[in-house]
Amino acid sequence: MEQATKLKRSVLVVDDESMVREVVCAYLEREGFTTIEAIDGKRALECVDTYAPDLIILDVMLPKLDGYTVLAELRKHTQVPVILLTARADEVDRVLGLELGADDYVVKPFSPRELAARVRSVLRRSAPAQPSAEVLDFGDIRIDGRTREVFCGSEKVDMPPMEFDLLLYLASSPRQVFTRGQILEHVWGSSSEWQDPSTVTVHIRRLRQKIEENADDPQIILTVWGRGYRFEP
Repeated sequence: MEQATKLKRSVLVVDDESMVREVVCAYLEREGFTTIEAIDGKRALECVDTYAPDLIILDVMLPKLDGYTVLAELRKHTQVPVILLTARADEVDRVLGLELGADDYVVKPFSPRELAARVRSVLRRSAPAQPSAEVLDFGDIRIDGRTREVFCGSEKVDMPPMEFDLLLYLASSPRQVFTRGQILEHVWGSSSEWQDPSTVTVHIRRLRQKIEENADDPQIILTVWGRGYRFEP
């Protein structure tokens, strides 16, 4: 396919099935995206280095390097948004992808229209947001909406856009309980209608691992059983 340009958002489509690549690329191009194709995991990593795509659609079952391995390699040096394609509907497989840093997942078979909607939603969430003038200072934790940075004490915490938005959403209303549905709607946007609640669970766990002294005994992001989550300042 054509090389990515800055005039259009570029999507790398990684799948070893030519029919899947053809259908997905044709639909995305009709929606105004530029597409790049890769048939295996090794080629996918090469394309990321060459084309720097804005988003990656990544099949899990790939030759040479499977999708999980590719995702783990990507997360060592880039936060490019990744949507996983998987034929496995089991929760454990979805959770594994999210734990490795996927932004979203789509179970095969899927509709191109749904996939395109998720692409737009993920790109919208990952785009640089308008900085907030608010700085939330809770003593040991400071969340700077102007620079989109988080500090625990004097140490800056590396936080991808999705995790930052989730933390800011909870911390902006301390002690208020938010349901998973509310979190999906606000943080994940229009794709929330397709999302599994385990998406929230995984991202909450990743946040706790970064800001809690003991992620297994959280004192900041609390679970309110049967209701949702709240931020305890």
